[in-house]
Amino acid sequence: MSACVWPIEDLLPHARPMLLLDEALTCDAEGASAAVTIRPDHLFACDQGVPAHVGIEFMAQACGIWAGGAAKREGRQAARLGFLLGTRRYKAVRPFFAFGERLEIAVHLAFLDQGMGVFDCKICGAEGDVLAEAQLSVYQPDEEGERS
Repeated sequence: MSACVWPIEDLLPHARPMLLLDEALTCDAEGASAAVTIRPDHLFACDQGVPAHVGIEFMAQACGIWAGGAAKREGRQAARLGFLLGTRRYKAVRPFFAFGERLEIAVHLAFLDQGMGVFDCKICGAEGDVLAEAQLSVYQPDEEGERS
């Protein structure tokens, strides 16, 4: 996979604190990856860490990195809205991501047609161990559809 040459802020329409990922790592036609370090000041932090269900949004934002990178490669504006339509088979191995833990989120494009995409997603820990996985269905309307 190709290293991402754009800052994450140029790829996603989110602003902090809703931009939950720290950096875009890779981005090409097949997928993307990103990283986040879990910190006590994270938007969704609680005493035990960040709840594992927040991993769904980590995955969704990594899908957005893929879409932003695709737009940039085509010479279009990158940071456009997309929508999470559904999540299938989300499985997390534990209820929380721990403080200080660096997570890598990888998404692989499985299907794309007329703005609707399906991605196979994984969240891995520092040792490469899979901490969560799911399949996400997403939709990004075309630019003309956004204006109406």
